[in-house]
Amino acid sequence: MKQMQSIRGSLITFGGLDGAGKSTQIALLTDYLVKSGREPVCIWTRGGYTAVLQGLKTLSRRLLHRRLPPSGKSPQRSQAFSKWWVRRLWLSLALLDLLWVYGVQIRWHRYRGRLVLCDRYLWDTAIDFRLNFPQEKLDRYWLWRLLGRISPQPDASFLMLLSVEESVRRSKMKGEPFPDPPDSLGQRLAYYQDLIPRVPFHVLDGSQPITTLFNQILADLAQVRHDQITV
Repeated sequence: MKQMQSIRGSLITFGGLDGAGKSTQIALLTDYLVKSGREPVCIWTRGGYTAVLQGLKTLSRRLLHRRLPPSGKSPQRSQAFSKWWVRRLWLSLALLDLLWVYGVQIRWHRYRGRLVLCDRYLWDTAIDFRLNFPQEKLDRYWLWRLLGRISPQPDASFLMLLSVEESVRRSKMKGEPFPDPPDSLGQRLAYYQDLIPRVPFHVLDGSQPITTLFNQILADLAQVRHDQITV
């Protein structure tokens, strides 16, 4: 197998269904790179749950004496988001947060010549928002359009998929606190499959053995051509 000699200033993203092995493969790739003398920056993103917005929500709960709904799905949260202005405020704050992460942080790391491994990216965010807020027309949000324009184009995007049944089984094994129900997972999988013809994903079968997947990822990265990536 060809070895990656230089992957400076690049962006590699991982997306897909929960339980498909994104975190495992990112950890393996990070270890591989560190042992090769390169230390990547690992960034996890999920609209509404990244560091800045989580901090704001924690502060608000303290100031408002926990009058905000708790994290995760709950009747209180559903009732709050039934109000149009709450949905739009939440989405706007989430998009501003992602503008900071994608448009500033990732670009800054790449400018400094760092390799960035991103757990979830724009496509995962779009699917989250469309599933959680079907009433809202995401494409009409100017913040969403701006996010699409300023987010860096990944050098390689891996999409890890598996069956709904296997995703549910793995979520139970991991003890996920807020797992998606099967119907939501089915919708999510359909959204991803619809994206495949339009986005240059490296599609991986998450039901394959961990080592097989990792070797495929290395082989795919070895084929990437970029002015800062040589193999």
